[in-house]
Amino acid sequence: MLDILQYPFFWRALIGVLLISVAAAMIGTYIISRRMVAISGGITHACFGGLGLGYFLGVSPVLMAAGFAVVSSVGVEWMSTRWRVREDSAIAVIWAVGMAVGVLFMFLTPGYVPELNSFLFGNVLTITTSDIIAFAVFTVVLIAFFAIFFRHIVACAFDRDFAKVMGLPVRLVNYTMTVLVAVCIVLTIRLVGVMLLMSMMSLPMMSAELWCRRFKTMMFASVAISMFCSVGGLLVATFVDVPCSALIVIIMVALYAIMKALTTLKIRK
Repeated sequence: MLDILQYPFFWRALIGVLLISVAAAMIGTYIISRRMVAISGGITHACFGGLGLGYFLGVSPVLMAAGFAVVSSVGVEWMSTRWRVREDSAIAVIWAVGMAVGVLFMFLTPGYVPELNSFLFGNVLTITTSDIIAFAVFTVVLIAFFAIFFRHIVACAFDRDFAKVMGLPVRLVNYTMTVLVAVCIVLTIRLVGVMLLMSMMSLPMMSAELWCRRFKTMMFASVAISMFCSVGGLLVATFVDVPCSALIVIIMVALYAIMKALTTLKIRK
């Protein structure tokens, strides 16, 4: 255990999972409360279109994925408010379009696409110093936005109509939170990959929801659970030599199952 602490890549991975655990838990609490868990999957798969287009054009696939994520997230909000399209239907549209565009341009890209597995399945051990800086800046911005507009966020998450009646800037809060969700997803892709990201943004909140009834309490509990599972997955992965991202999700699922069982036993008693 002490030997692994001597390697810089381990410390970068540890700091990275801690930062993303905080950001993903805060974002996840919002989308769980708003009943929009599917948006994380929709935007994540829309990012695949940006990755494919980036490789095809020879530009940064991460920047292209970020662009696709932001446009897709704003598109969902716009379709649901202006076109009166149900949010789950709008999410399904961007999900399908993103995957279709990604597959098309991946096929058209000559040769083997480098680092594709990293985006699909994640590799936390490849986190760089620049990634950590980006994670840190985003987390600070996210915390600041929550601190300033916390009551607005809670009101918009649970009852947008009531928030409008109260004169709150519902559209501003919803669009800003949607963009923050998209940016969080882009930054987290390299941590757990496209395939496993939805779990990290939902399972800790599902566990916290079993014991918490207030938004703030659930958010803090989600942060603690996410950090515990992420660090635990990273430490176990260093000894058993398996993908860290898969272990993080497995630990989250196991913890949720245990907490659900305890809650069921408590209710029966």
